[in-house]
Amino acid sequence: MAAENYLEFEKAVVELENKIAELRSFTDDQRLNLKEEIEQLEQKAETMRRDIYRKLTPWQIVQVSRHPMRPHTLDYFNGVFERFIELHGDRAFIDDRAMVGGLAWLDKKPMVVIGTQKGKDTKENLAHNFGLPLPEGYRKALRLMKFAEKFNLPVITFVDTTGAFPGLEGEERGVAEAIARNLRDMSVLRVPIIVVVIGEGGSGGAIGIAVGDRVAMLENSVYSVISPEGCAAILWKDRAQAPKAAEILRITAADLKRLGVIEDIITEPLGGAHREPQTIIAKVKQYLQENLPELSAKPIEVLLEERYMKFRKVGVFEAAAHEC
Repeated sequence: MAAENYLEFEKAVVELENKIAELRSFTDDQRLNLKEEIEQLEQKAETMRRDIYRKLTPWQIVQVSRHPMRPHTLDYFNGVFERFIELHGDRAFIDDRAMVGGLAWLDKKPMVVIGTQKGKDTKENLAHNFGLPLPEGYRKALRLMKFAEKFNLPVITFVDTTGAFPGLEGEERGVAEAIARNLRDMSVLRVPIIVVVIGEGGSGGAIGIAVGDRVAMLENSVYSVISPEGCAAILWKDRAQAPKAAEILRITAADLKRLGVIEDIITEPLGGAHREPQTIIAKVKQYLQENLPELSAKPIEVLLEERYMKFRKVGVFEAAAHEC
């Protein structure tokens, strides 16, 4: 792993892996037999990484979810599906590159895919506005969903954004209205919807494409009403308190499944999705193959009623009575 691409809490493992790579560079020398030593170090590195990732804190999971080399939405579009044809524009103003989508085929069956797109480097992030959609992005997403409804195609959405674009342009062009319209119309969209949170699921920017019959999260993704830094700035006037905010926000996949916000967790390769992109892409493909037939077989009225009740139950708790 390149030095600039490891996370701070992985430093000891990365140093060991660099040592292994250095020893491998000497294996061409027939006078040196380093196979046994390399195998021992590889086993030690594997154990260290397993120990680290078994005990990740919420803040460390946030860092993994933001890793620039994690597979992004277009990676899934091109890796999960046999064919992807991108469709552009909201038919009103612009084509927002932070929101991408179009037609795709899985097991030769057509569907509509939509997602927020980040970049792996500065050039890609600038091209996709750092994954922060403008109102036009949400209107493009809704246009594609209505297209799916017209032709009875399932909708798959991939969520990876810190939130909608927070600048003046978004406010001037009605980002709140665009997100609200998506929430309303997705709630009654007459086709199956599957949502996969692949990195960050932040605020209304995420939920604007996340009303689904099944909502799944990758193991090291996060999903929250606000970023830990934003929460810390509000509660403590100090963004350095972000690790504490991440803890109390309950933003991890495990927390959200326990609270009934999501249905499923898709496990990641050891060390995160960025270490084995093809493995996680294959797992997401398998998840869609397992869930799409079940949802597609349901009568639409049953599907809509279950979708409605699913979101009605989020945040509902029963208080146990205690005797004095």
